[in-house]
Amino acid sequence: MMQICDSYSQKYSLFNAMNRFIGAVNNMDQTVMVPSLLRDVPLLLEELDAAGAVCPQRDAALPPGDPGAYFSRRDMYSHYMLLKSIRNDIEWGVVQPPAGEEAARKKDKLGGGPAEEGEGEEDLEKQFHYHLSGLHSVLSKLTRKANVLTNRYKQEIGFSSWGQ
Repeated sequence: MMQICDSYSQKYSLFNAMNRFIGAVNNMDQTVMVPSLLRDVPLLLEELDAAGAVCPQRDAALPPGDPGAYFSRRDMYSHYMLLKSIRNDIEWGVVQPPAGEEAARKKDKLGGGPAEEGEGEEDLEKQFHYHLSGLHSVLSKLTRKANVLTNRYKQEIGFSSWGQ
């Protein structure tokens, strides 16, 4: 019978990171009874910095009229909807592009020839570990963002010690 790894190793598993994220978003979803109250309420940069979700240098570099500024300075409702959307993608899968678009993408990727394809095969393990660690990092940041949004909502409605 196979032994389960110790909890320290499990802390860094993708499965546990996804479960923590889904749990945080479910908690957020159950706490936020009226999502429309989140509209036009900014999620403060200090809160996101504390959660590790924002790069202050990036936000400081964006001028107020820059269209990219919208994505870095969304209101709480936008963050709420984004987190729920990502949770749904994890639970139910991502919609695949139509067959024509997928074939065109594969053709573009494979345009290098057989020598390049052989090098890619040897590098698959390295690519897998790179993307796995990146996904784990992103899920950890999104989990913290969901927890920050939940706590901020509680503060906004005046129930800062509610459910703790």
